[in-house]
Amino acid sequence: ILLDEIDKVSNDYKGDTFSALLEVLDSEQNSHFRDHYVEIPVDLSQVFFICTANSTNTIPRPLLDRMEVIEVTSYTSNEKFHIAKKHLVQKQLKANGIKKEQLSFSDTALKEIIQYYTREAGVRTLERTIGTVCRKAARELLKKEQKIRIGSGNLEKYLGKKKYTLDRINTRDEVGIVRGLAWTSVGGDTLQIEVNKMPGKGEIELTGQLGEVMKESARTAVSYVRSISEEYRLDAKVFKENDFHIHIPEGAVPKDGPSAGITMATAILSAITETPVRADVAMTGEVTLRGRVLPIGGLKEKILAAKVAGVKTVIVPEENRKDVEEISKEIKTGLKICFVEHMKQVVEIAFVKEEGK
Repeated sequence: ILLDEIDKVSNDYKGDTFSALLEVLDSEQNSHFRDHYVEIPVDLSQVFFICTANSTNTIPRPLLDRMEVIEVTSYTSNEKFHIAKKHLVQKQLKANGIKKEQLSFSDTALKEIIQYYTREAGVRTLERTIGTVCRKAARELLKKEQKIRIGSGNLEKYLGKKKYTLDRINTRDEVGIVRGLAWTSVGGDTLQIEVNKMPGKGEIELTGQLGEVMKESARTAVSYVRSISEEYRLDAKVFKENDFHIHIPEGAVPKDGPSAGITMATAILSAITETPVRADVAMTGEVTLRGRVLPIGGLKEKILAAKVAGVKTVIVPEENRKDVEEISKEIKTGLKICFVEHMKQVVEIAFVKEEGK
């Protein structure tokens, strides 16, 4: 029995559905499950239940403990391309009454639809977008018999201007600007964290619609940098006579989570020491007050986002090594993945080396 989207079950004055499910899904007690409507005991001990959910956050803990959770990550761009080429195009051609000989999609066109017109974890929007192209092409085919090939050159004619742009890496190394990696519900993304130092009273400004966890991460990063000021021969007055502004662009998008810790610490240290950070490096990891780098989640999506952005080197916590080993070679090809346990290793990789040092 399939229970679809169990995370959307609601509780109100009419009844508590989760309590009923607690009894239904517990194999120890569902052999004599009694439904309050029919008042007949039902043996559910031999029934195999499959539940789906977009998130486990709204499922009560006692109910979640009775389930075996299998996490299915979002499709990669390459997986979406193969799904579209082998299944979705044929499905939409049939749905719109078009023969294969009349309409075809080039590989480049499908890849551009995925990158510039859809942004999702699955392929529903991708299928609808392919359907839009098919319907517009069908009108042209009705006017005059001809073969239409959708390519990079005529894609805008059917779908309009591009909806999304790819976040590319900077062309040059800069001071106080570091690229982080983030997980979103529609896959991975890159975050450019900027830090500015200006004369002031030692205040810290945080902007970019950051969540509470990310704000705490920023304060931890500042405290760590202050604690190692002697190693970099920094004057203690630097923190008293200057204000620091930490900003993450795309201010309209809410951001939260601890995985930008090492990114913010690197950006702060770069701004204070005025040392440029390599533009081709991206990083993810939580930082502690002592500078230890803790593991994070969503690594597959983050590494894919780094590759799409043109990143050459990715800095990942040492404890996430096992997760990287599970990622397919296709995604990792062309990327140098560095594993770190401490902020000193992060700085060593990310900072631009001065000649003679």
